[in-house]
Amino acid sequence: MAGDGAVGTADITARAEAVLARCRQLGVQPAQLRRLTGYGRLLTEGAELSDCGSRRRRWVLPASLALLVAVLLQQQLYTVAGLSRLLFRLEGISEHAEQCTIEMPPMMADLTTAPVNCSMCADIDRVDRVSNITPEEFEQKYAYSGRPVVVTDGTANWTAPRVFNFNFFKELYGPSSPVIESTDNRGCQFFPYKTNFRSLREVFSMSQERADMKPGEKPWYIGWSNCDSAAANELRRHYSRPYFLPDTSESSRLDWIFMGTPGFGAHMHIDHVRNPSWQAQLHGQKLWTLQPPPECQSVCRRMETTVNPGEIIVLDTNIWYHMTTIVSDVISITIGSEYD
Repeated sequence: MAGDGAVGTADITARAEAVLARCRQLGVQPAQLRRLTGYGRLLTEGAELSDCGSRRRRWVLPASLALLVAVLLQQQLYTVAGLSRLLFRLEGISEHAEQCTIEMPPMMADLTTAPVNCSMCADIDRVDRVSNITPEEFEQKYAYSGRPVVVTDGTANWTAPRVFNFNFFKELYGPSSPVIESTDNRGCQFFPYKTNFRSLREVFSMSQERADMKPGEKPWYIGWSNCDSAAANELRRHYSRPYFLPDTSESSRLDWIFMGTPGFGAHMHIDHVRNPSWQAQLHGQKLWTLQPPPECQSVCRRMETTVNPGEIIVLDTNIWYHMTTIVSDVISITIGSEYD
């Protein structure tokens, strides 16, 4: 057995070292040791044991490599599909629930965005403000043209502005809600921006004084996607599909909610979603700064517009870089979604 051989070698080595140490104490010279009849046999047996151990050790690396190759072949880890399955298993995620194995970092995603036709923004020098617009007019001019617009009567007849506040959302989600428990599962995204919050659970654990912007408390701004179906049903009791969206379009079932204190907002960025989107300002005022993509900055203009309570901004955030700043003296709350 390999273990027995290893122990025997170590035992002989230890005993030999003890004997040599005793010989040195007694003044025995090395030449005298070499004249002993058992000296040669000891060297021979020691060499044989050492050679046996070396041979065993020489088999360890090839055997390990063979085992590794067998696992690679059996699990198909040399393929993208096999490696993806392994990563999903390690993270406890179903391979059928994800579109990507590894998410591209936001900076790289921004750099690899497909170029756009700059004619879509060449003649735009301001964000239009409209009201009482029909779905047909909206579709013809704004829905899919990339032209941003603010619909000033967008939330007419909604009860959300009277109902939605920090404590409403805090009570909306139960302790086992996927919104509270998860920050990275599919459809459950949390955006801490410049805060130290790591999840919505931590947001709703802040003191009431901080939530109410009491003097001396730290400001905050966060966002999240609502992936809780029960909560979605409750949210939709207080708002409806914007009246101006084309009759043939459908809104996403996923709501996006953003909330924060004055002076804060989202940094300049571009989104990587599938469709244009709308965002309703329920409380506070938010200044939007829009910037054309890099390839269009010589022909298109940077623009700013303030969205007031009750208004909805419609924007293709896949095209326009955008930054937001809360400019009111009260907490800003917005809700939005995509439409196709």
